[in-house]
This record gives sequence, C-alpha cells and structure tokens, in this order.
Amino acid sequence: MEPFAVATLEQFIVRAKQSTYVGGGKKLLPYRLGSKDLQFAEGDWTYHDSYLGESDFIGQEIVYYRMQPVWGMNYFGAILKPDKITSAQAGEMIQKSLKLLYAQDRFLGRFEHTDGRLRYVDENEGDVASFRGQEQIFAGSEVVYELFYHGGILHH
Repeated sequence: MEPFAVATLEQFIVRAKQSTYVGGGKKLLPYRLGSKDLQFAEGDWTYHDSYLGESDFIGQEIVYYRMQPVWGMNYFGAILKPDKITSAQAGEMIQKSLKLLYAQDRFLGRFEHTDGRLRYVDENEGDVASFRGQEQIFAGSEVVYELFYHGGILHH
C-alpha cells in the first residue's frame, strides 16, 4: 500500500467526525443486525462508523485509504444515572461538545465543555497512531454518563 502522511489521516478523521454523528450525516443501511452506520468519503479516504444500542452502546470507527483499512477506534458508552440524565440529553451534550472540539481541528487531547448543569470532560493519552481515553458527563460532581475508547493506526 502507498504510504500516507499521518497528519493527513488525522485531518481527515476530524472532517469525517464533523460530517457524520456530530454533523447529522446520513445513515447507511445497517451492516450488522440493529446497527446504525454512518459514512464519509473524500478522495482516497473513507470513514465508517457503526454502532449498536441506544443509552448503552458499542461501536467501531474505521478509516480506509485506497480501500485498505488503515485506522480504527472502538468505543463503549453508558448512561450511569438514568434518573439524572436521559440518553437524548447525553447525546445532545456529546454532540455540542464534540462539535466544539472538532472546530479546534483535533479529536484527541484533554477537552472540557460546560452547558447549563452538565459538564463534558474528555481525557486521553497517546496520539492518532495509538491512543485510549474516556469521556464523561457530570451533573454537578456526579458522573452520569461514561464512554471508554481506544484505537490507532493499523499497520500492514
């Protein structure tokens, strides 16, 4: 496979994330029973996000370069306190927060956003080549939603 610049990959991931879940991108037919699938393509690059579930969910994002998988991320998120936050409220807070993060042309690195009574916090380590992290939503000092993720470049 022809090499690509890691910075180009990272910039594509940000644009793809902006254009799919956060940007209300169109859903594809599900690849797996019950999955929700989103896709973004640009030139030699294609991004696919596939997840299952609602308030508790699991998913995977894959980036392809010239039809070959080159990067991936897995994630699992859950509402921890359904009496304090609904899945719709969590989804809205996540979308608002990620939109602000992606506007900084990045998807990794510490990020925090407060909106009303809710505070979104994302902490991670590593870089686009290999990373792991956690996003949380707090209502006051209480964690009401949590998601863990990890991923990196798929070497051939």
